[in-house]
Amino acid sequence: MKVDRSVSSPAERILAAADSLFYAQGIRAVGVDAVAAGAGVSKRTLYHHYPSKDALISAYLTGRFKHLAPSDAPAREQILGNFDRLERLVADGSFRGCPYVNAVTELGDPKHPASKIAVQFKEQRRLWYRALLERLAAKNPDDLATQLQILFEGALASALVRGDPALARSARDAAEVLLAAAGVRRVARPLSGSRISRTRSGSRERASRSRPRSAR
Repeated sequence: MKVDRSVSSPAERILAAADSLFYAQGIRAVGVDAVAAGAGVSKRTLYHHYPSKDALISAYLTGRFKHLAPSDAPAREQILGNFDRLERLVADGSFRGCPYVNAVTELGDPKHPASKIAVQFKEQRRLWYRALLERLAAKNPDDLATQLQILFEGALASALVRGDPALARSARDAAEVLLAAAGVRRVARPLSGSRISRTRSGSRERASRSRPRSAR
């Protein structure tokens, strides 16, 4: 794996190489030699920008940490859409699980900076659920946010182990049950003009067939 030298600075190329290699092959399996080669820089240059492999690991995880804020889309659709995205990720074939869970598992050190970054990432996702649930006026939004987060994490692990995207769909169904139990119901979409016309026409036709012949 080589990073294009013409489109980024040495520091950016190093981080791009680390991101690709760490995620695809694992943090423990990839040494700084492989990252430097992938970035097209010397080890001296790598250590100039990232003083240690631990510093590079932290930069890798921080670089993947994108702030997620609720959008203007319907809140219920955003929550369930998260499970839909997971299904697509697993079906893609290149999905190797959550990089934060992978890092914590590989490093096995709760004091490593990666562990703190992972906790922050997971809590941000949980708060994303809570904000949407509060918008929906769901019962006990904080507890429900935790439950949805656990459901998603379980679906992620199961789908990855089994290689079965359908497990994410099953988790989505379970999320719908949790939402309904909290008082969040599916919002019926208004009929379009053509559907209203067809519905009215069908109703008149059924009514006509049900009237006695003498009344027609």
